[in-house]
Amino acid sequence: MLPGKKYGFDDVLGVLARRRWLLFMPLVVCTLSALVAAKFLPNRYKSETLIMLLPQRIPDSYVKTTITAKIEDRLATLESQILSRSRLERIILDLDLYRKLRERLPMEDVVQRMRADIAIKIEGKESFRVSYVSDSPTIAQNTTDRLASLFIEENLRDRENQAEDTNQFLDSQLQDARRRLIEQEKKLEEYRRRYSGQLPSQATTNLQAVQNLQLQLQTLDEATDRARERRLLLERQVADLETPDPLSPGALPALSPEGALETVGQQLDTARARLRLLLTRAKPDHPDVKMLQRNIRDLELRQQVEANDPGAVAVQRPATAAEGARQKRIRDLKAELQVIDREIQDKQLQEKHIRGEIGEYQVKLEAMPSRESDLVELTRDYTTLQTSYQSLLAKREESKLAANLERRNIGEQFKVLDPARAPERPFSPNRPLITGIGSVAGLLIGAALILLVEYRDSTLAGEDDVVRLFQLPVLALVPVMMSADDRRRARTRRSMLVAMVGLVAILGSALAVWRLQL
Repeated sequence: MLPGKKYGFDDVLGVLARRRWLLFMPLVVCTLSALVAAKFLPNRYKSETLIMLLPQRIPDSYVKTTITAKIEDRLATLESQILSRSRLERIILDLDLYRKLRERLPMEDVVQRMRADIAIKIEGKESFRVSYVSDSPTIAQNTTDRLASLFIEENLRDRENQAEDTNQFLDSQLQDARRRLIEQEKKLEEYRRRYSGQLPSQATTNLQAVQNLQLQLQTLDEATDRARERRLLLERQVADLETPDPLSPGALPALSPEGALETVGQQLDTARARLRLLLTRAKPDHPDVKMLQRNIRDLELRQQVEANDPGAVAVQRPATAAEGARQKRIRDLKAELQVIDREIQDKQLQEKHIRGEIGEYQVKLEAMPSRESDLVELTRDYTTLQTSYQSLLAKREESKLAANLERRNIGEQFKVLDPARAPERPFSPNRPLITGIGSVAGLLIGAALILLVEYRDSTLAGEDDVVRLFQLPVLALVPVMMSADDRRRARTRRSMLVAMVGLVAILGSALAVWRLQL
């Protein structure tokens, strides 16, 4: 190529005219090679089927399925399972596919070739298409049907297994939740049994019991006060009966409780009792007090005499009717006093018992705040476990319904909407496209050869080249004069070029045919 040379449109046309054989020969050779390759390429037939996802027959409001994966995710899982080597190898052996290829290549390469012939494409939200390419339309149809049935069967099996796995998982979780709930119930029951009466729920009962006991205590105190008042009254009556009339100085000593005769010791005791009672109402210088004191001194002397002389006989005197009635009244009053004393003693014991019960209830009420905090913690854990258990129980029941739904094959399932058919025309090769590609390749090869030759050509093609290169005017033009050897070498070069282009085209066509046959 001459330095600084520029090509215009006319120059390009001139180059194409001069180098037309370099453009025409690769075009013809590549086009013919593409026609031959397309002619001898084997026909490939494509059969496809459309599979649709049908919703479950039972409404979701009644039975909710446990399988919520999208069709894309489920299809990816099914595709990896069905296109596994074991499944495809079984299909190849059952349908006797790739017989010649199996004789030359290992099974792993044959399985890989079958994967390349299978195509899975999602169409819409709830359908997908499965296709298979083969040399035979019948084999393509049978293989596509087999793949479609595998997708349907594997989907049913996978959904059933997933439902069963979900059911088993929920069963195990439910058993664990039940065990923990029972343990918490036992802890709560033991706590309530241990601190019975100190629980916050028993506060009202305890307060009511304290109020009732306080009312009982108040009633008991009132009854005790009344009994004591009555006892004082009876004691006063006894004292009045036992005290003789102060105005009768010759009053005789009282009879014994049996209404007969009294000894000196009994008379002394009676006199002393009268003196004590009289001192409660009179002063020590009262005449009656002094008289009783003299009687007591006399009785003490008589008691000493009887002590010194055991044979002495007590002074006896007969008892009158009035004195017997008085002694009987005194005995009745003393018996009533004893009953009142026993009643007061019983009431005091009851009061002590009631106060002890009130103290116990007070202790329980004081311990309730601490018991409440412990019980709140236990109850909170129990409520959490109970809620979890109820939730798992509801989910387990739903899972059982979903599992039964899948076992009966009335859940979501795949259905062949467009069954596979035997193709009537080959899917490949696309012979017009191959021929067109060969022609375009020939044109590109020819253009590349022209560019290469033109780049290596440094001859002066015309007057313009001389003027531009040497800056000199052209006086005359000498035509090209080639000898016989030059013409022979030129023809040899063109022949070799055409042969090389043809050989390259033939080798490319043979390589393409070989690759398509694999």
